Amino acid sequence: MSPRTTTAPPGAGRTRGATEPAVPAAPPRRPRRFSPRTLLIAAVAWSLAVVFLLPYAEMVITALRPADELRDATYLPGELAWSNFVDVWRESELGQNLKVSLLVAGGSTLLVLLVALPAAYYTARTRFRGRKAFLLLVLVTQMFQPTSLLVGLYRQFHQLDMLNSVWTLILCNAAFNLAFAVWILTAYIGSIPVQLEEAAMIDGTGRFGALVRVTLPLAVPGVVTALIFTFITAWNEFVMGLTLATTPESQPLTVGINGFIGNYSVQWNYLFAASVVAIVPVVVLFALIERHVVSGLTAGSVK
Repeated sequence: MSPRTTTAPPGAGRTRGATEPAVPAAPPRRPRRFSPRTLLIAAVAWSLAVVFLLPYAEMVITALRPADELRDATYLPGELAWSNFVDVWRESELGQNLKVSLLVAGGSTLLVLLVALPAAYYTARTRFRGRKAFLLLVLVTQMFQPTSLLVGLYRQFHQLDMLNSVWTLILCNAAFNLAFAVWILTAYIGSIPVQLEEAAMIDGTGRFGALVRVTLPLAVPGVVTALIFTFITAWNEFVMGLTLATTPESQPLTVGINGFIGNYSVQWNYLFAASVVAIVPVVVLFALIERHVVSGLTAGSVK
């Protein structure tokens, strides 16, 4: 018989008093040095940021300025008049205008997504005759400005007795934002491999189930981009709201803010206080979903 060989366990040959070898200390980190080019780019970027933020800072400062200090040549007011926000809310239809804007922007966004998603999915997955002409027609509709169609829209909704209605503004805003949503969603859904849907359908899921369970979760960045674009465009719309809504209680916020500009004077403190209120919903919405926006805007750019 051959002698049995055994393997000594790790550390068996070490003496009890032996010590582990010392681990060399990490070298001290050197301070990071920036090249002149990096410093120049950073200085230019900060300068541009300050230029773009100055109007917003001036808006907030003027909104907090007392009425007797509006003509003072000072950057900061002597005291902050928080009562301007309370007065503009009580003495005008700002609350009702804000409600109308939320209904119009939210309704337009929902309607656009309900129509654009099936259209974009069919266009991206089906190679039908006239597909390129359809996409070109969708793109061409973006060239039409709402102002060029105002006379026809006013006459049409006047005959339908739909002036001063929230539904009128929802339909118009949805119609003018539908083309962009279809275009960007078509590009994004087209970048998702169709094999994923085929695998889901082999497992027993139908076409609609594959769309809801597979495609839509992957197309969230594109959907979010269409959502925020439609919402912001409908929120900032002014001309159609001024033309199709003539009573104060049916006007959106953009038109209501214009009421602080009179023929002979402008209530600057109330005007800017209402403007601060108007930008809060958009800032909150963008802050919540901004991580999806960049990937959605680059949809379809890489094959």
